[in-house]
Parts: sequence; structure tokens; C-alpha cells
Amino acid sequence: MEPLIGLVLLVSILVCAYLAWNIGANDVANAMGTSVGSRALTLKQAVIIAAVFEFIGAFFAGDAVTDTVRKGILVVDFENQVLIDAISNDLMYGFIAAMMAAAVWLTIATRYGLPVSTTHSIIGGIVGVGLVMEVQHETSLIDWNVVEKVVMSWVASPVMGGLFAFFTFWIIRETILETSDPEKRARWMAPILSIPTFFVLGLALQFKALKGFFAKAQDEGWIENKYDWLPVKENGSWNPMMDNAWFPYNSLIVAGIVSIIAAAILGYILRNYDFKGEEEGFHGVERIFVWLQVIAAAYVAFAHGANDRSNAIGPMAAVYQVLDDGGLGEIAPVPTWLVLLGSIGIAVGVVTWGWRVMETIGSKITDITPTRGFAATFGAATTVLIFSMPFLAVPVSTTHTLVGAVVGVGLAGGAKAVDFRVFGKIIASWLASLPAAGFGSIVIYVAVGSDPIKLLIVIPIAFAAIIYSIWATRDGEVFVDDALADAGSNSEKGAPTYFELFHTHAEAVEDTVNHMLEAVNIAADGNDPSEAIEATIAAELKADNVKNDLRRRVGAGTWNLLMRSDDFYHMLARQDRIADYAQNVAEQLSFRPLYDNAEAKSLLKEMAQAVAKTAATYEDTVAALRDLTLSGYTKAGREKLGALIDDVNMAEHESDMVESRAAGFVFRIGEDDPLAAVHMYRVLQRLDDVSNACETAANAFLPIVYN
Repeated sequence: MEPLIGLVLLVSILVCAYLAWNIGANDVANAMGTSVGSRALTLKQAVIIAAVFEFIGAFFAGDAVTDTVRKGILVVDFENQVLIDAISNDLMYGFIAAMMAAAVWLTIATRYGLPVSTTHSIIGGIVGVGLVMEVQHETSLIDWNVVEKVVMSWVASPVMGGLFAFFTFWIIRETILETSDPEKRARWMAPILSIPTFFVLGLALQFKALKGFFAKAQDEGWIENKYDWLPVKENGSWNPMMDNAWFPYNSLIVAGIVSIIAAAILGYILRNYDFKGEEEGFHGVERIFVWLQVIAAAYVAFAHGANDRSNAIGPMAAVYQVLDDGGLGEIAPVPTWLVLLGSIGIAVGVVTWGWRVMETIGSKITDITPTRGFAATFGAATTVLIFSMPFLAVPVSTTHTLVGAVVGVGLAGGAKAVDFRVFGKIIASWLASLPAAGFGSIVIYVAVGSDPIKLLIVIPIAFAAIIYSIWATRDGEVFVDDALADAGSNSEKGAPTYFELFHTHAEAVEDTVNHMLEAVNIAADGNDPSEAIEATIAAELKADNVKNDLRRRVGAGTWNLLMRSDDFYHMLARQDRIADYAQNVAEQLSFRPLYDNAEAKSLLKEMAQAVAKTAATYEDTVAALRDLTLSGYTKAGREKLGALIDDVNMAEHESDMVESRAAGFVFRIGEDDPLAAVHMYRVLQRLDDVSNACETAANAFLPIVYN
């Protein structure tokens, strides 16, 4: 190989590695975004698992050969040797341009946390090159029927993914979450539901992730015919016993055995499973679906590595074939070093930039719980399997399908549960993928002009521009070490949810009320309440700090709520008002001594105790709300929350009765010191404000109970 051609090969390898890195960075969210969003996995755990399974799938399960023209976008008559000789060199430079253009577009999308299709990006790059080459060689190269299918999949795949995910979650909700005893129901229902889950994953594993393995097994003589395990590519039959079956009976048997074994293992585990532990951060049924979600996510990562490595190394294999053999063939062998390059590139992309898009899919579209995350992943896997079957053969994007599935499970909680602003930006990035990559490939291809010298100038300039752009926009950047640190959170449990922090605020509010109670008791006993008053003020400040931190997090879009953010802010403000009124009671005690009457002081202490009881019951209600959000919004959980709201209302009524007796007594006998009597009445009123605020804050949860 001439030195100049060797340099062209080196540059093309760098472009291939850069594309593989981008594929790992953007597509890892397909596998792990919902697991991180639901807190089934921490970000660090998700990145490690994804990197391992992506690498294993890419290196061990991919095809040994690849189509030189990816996804059948270009129609090339490989029997016409004159045409092949004429276009091989141009196609080589065209593939380099397509890889570079697709990679640049993926860098832009990942930089802004937008999940786009790597498959459609490389298709766009090839279409752009094809348009120019059609003019160059005065021939028709682009198969517009395939392009039309790609455009149709922009609508079909997210819609189907959303429908599958919606109905999967609906089945879970109706058969488990909405029952009076969801934990008891889950012990026998979850294994039943796992049968179709593992059956679909078993088929998908064989048809999508292991098709390269079966091809190798046929070549090595381990099996007689790979189509005994894989669907035929055309003229198939729905009869699994036929030689040309869409679903061969061998694959159905394997999937069935896998599903039955998995269901039996799950049933055995759940037989004596303790749902009550809280160390993992989940309660009840949700803890089961943590396992199922992680298993499904690991499958998606493995399948993605096995399939989408070809998006990077397929065009590169064609480039290497032209440089090594001097011409282009219909298929190209994939050398081991190229497999290793693509596998490592994808894994490195996962580790370095993968967290960016995970955040969008996992938390910015809608609130994800393990049940919802499982439903989304399963719905997406089922949709991709169906559309990839030869009788449809639509090149769908896993990214599009999963985003649609996430929106689908979000809509199960009502339209307000989905942030359609974020979804709109994602759709815009989908629509831009094909033309953006296509335009980029045209610019690069025309600039290079099939000239190796120009290639060695243009590609390094492009790399330099990319590096400078990333560096220039680094302000406010969260670097990978910081992103993976999970700072401030328990590494096993993950970051707290917004309702966990809401409960933390409720605890701070209750602490303020307890300090207020102490101040009232000290003052009523005729002692100096100054220290207790200061403690009340300090506790209220702590509650304010928790409130402000929570508002900032919600406002920054760190989470997406299963309610409008304005409704959540309103709930938070009502809760914070309890602490404000408690502080006001304590401050009232500092104005002057209390009315000096033993019976009046006794009634005041009784009133303060009734108010503290109301606040404690309210805190229990918020704890139930937190548990409800961590246990899948079960019917039993909603009923418990509703009962506690009733308890808060009853406790407030009891404090009202005490306040009525105390106020009546003070006004009846307070003529001897009217100013002190009025002061004590003001303290009673402020105490009543605390109790009323607890009732109002608790009643704000009623829409959650009845929705």
C-alpha cells in the first residue's frame, strides 16, 4: 500500500472511531435512560453495565461480514463491472464523507442532550453522497422506496412504541397496582406477566442480537442452516414448521423455554419475598420491576452493540475493501481489528458522553418509575422486533421507538404528565437528522473531490473545528467525572425523587412546629422561651432552604413531574406556610408575657399539643405520598393517602374545638388584664393558622388520590 493511501486509511479509521464514539454516546440512552430515570440504576451503574454489554454485543455477536451499501439505500448493480470500476473510488470517499457528516450531526445532538437516530444519520449521509454521485455518473443510485420507509418510520415507530408501552403499563396497573393488595397479587401475577416479556426478549435476542452468531455457526458447520433459527429474508411462511418460516420452530422453542424458566425463577423468589424493606429506595411492587427493567435494559444494550456497530464499521469495511482490493464488492469481510475498533469506540462513547442523552430520556420527558420504565423498554423492544421482521423490513430507529414508548407511559398518567416542549425539540431533531447529515456529506464530499490530498486537508480541519466548538461552548459544562460522581446521593439508591425531597421539607416543617410547641409550653409555665423561639426560627430557616433547593431543581428541569410544575409549586408553598405560621406563633411569645391565668395557660398548652398532633399527622400523610410515588401509585397506596388526609382534617377539627374553648374562656375572664387576654387570643389564632395550614396542605393531595 502506497504511503499516501496508507494516510487515507489512517484518516478513515479515525473517522470510523469518531462515528463509533458518537453512536455509543447518543444511543446508550436507548438501553439505560429509563433505568436511570426510574432510579433502578445510578448513572455510574448504568454507564458500566451499558459499556460492558455494548462491547460484548459489538465484539462477539455482530456479523462477520457486512453489506457495503448500508440499509440498501443505494442500488448498485454489482454484476456490472464497468459501473463498479467507475464508482468504487468515488464511493470510498463518499462513505468517508457520510461517516464524518453523520458523526458531526450526532456530536451536535448529543451535546444538547437530544436523542436522535444513528441509523437515520448514516442513511442521511449516504443519501447526500448518492445525490452527488447520481449527477457525476449520470445513473440512478438511490432507492427512494427505502428512504420513503425511513420517513414513514418517523411516525410509525414512535406511535407503535407508545401504544405497546401504554398497554403494557395499563395491564400492569389493572392486574397489580389497582388491586386492594398489590403485593399479594404480584407474588403470582408478576411471574405470569414475565412469560410474554421473556418470550419476546428471547425472540429478539435470537433474531436481532445473535443473527451474526448463527451465520458464523453455519459457516463453521455447527448448524446446518441458519434459517432453522432465523426468519428467512423473503417469501416466508407463517407456519413455523416450514423451511421458509418467518418464526422458525427452533427459535420459538428456545424463547418459550427461556420464558418459562425465567418465570419459574421469579415465582420462586417472590414466594417468600419481603416487600417491606426500603434500603433500595423502592417500595412494594416497584422493587420487582427494578430487576425486570435492568434485565430488559441489558438486553437492549447487548442488541444495540451487536446491530449498530455496523453503522460505524459497515461503511469503513467498504472503504478498507476498496483500498485493499482495489474495488467494491456487494459484501465486505469485517477484519477483527475493525470489530475491535467499533466495539471500543462505542464503549468509550457510552462512558464519556452517554450521560447527556440518558438525562433527557430518563427524566425530562416524563416521570419514570420502574414499572413505567419496564413498560417503555419492553414496548420499544417489541416494536423494533416487529418492524425488523422481513415481512415488514422497515429500518426503524430504536431511539425513535423508545422515546415514543416513554411518551406512551407518560400519557398513562394524563397528557399533563408529558413535557411536550422537550418532546417537540426531540421531534425537530429527528426531522433534521436526514437533511443535516445529507447536507454535511455533500459539503465534505464535494470539498474532497475524491482527491486523497484534499481528504488529508479537509478531515483534519473538520476535526479541529469540532474540537474548538466543543471547547468554546464548555461554559456550564458538567464533565464526565462530575456526572458520574452521583454527588450528594447514596450510591446504592441514587438521587432522591422530588417527592422524597418534598417529604424532607415536611420533616423540617414538623421540626419547626415541635420547636414552637416547646416554646409555648415554656412560656405557659412562666419561664423564658427565648432559646426555644430562636430554635423555631432556625428550624423555619432550614425548611426554607430545603424548599428553595427543591424549587430550583424543579425549575431547572432536573425532573419531569406527573403533574404540572405550577401545581407542585402550589403544594410546596402550602406546606411551607405551616412553618411560617409556626414561626409567627413563637415570635408572638416574645412580644409580652402571656395572660397570667392557670386555666388559660393550660388550655393554651392543650391547643398547642393539638396543633402539633395535626402537624405530625400531616407529616405522616406526606410520607404516605412519598411511598405512593415509590410504589407505582397503587390503589392501596392511594386509599391509604386518602385515609390520612381524612385524619388530618379530623385532627384540625379537634384543634378547632380546643381553640374555641380556650378563646371563650379567655374572653370571659380576661377583663382584669384585657391587653394580656387579647395577646393570648392572638397566640391562639396563630396556632389555629398552623392547624388550618396543615389541613389546606393535605387537601391539596386529593387530586392525586382520585386521579
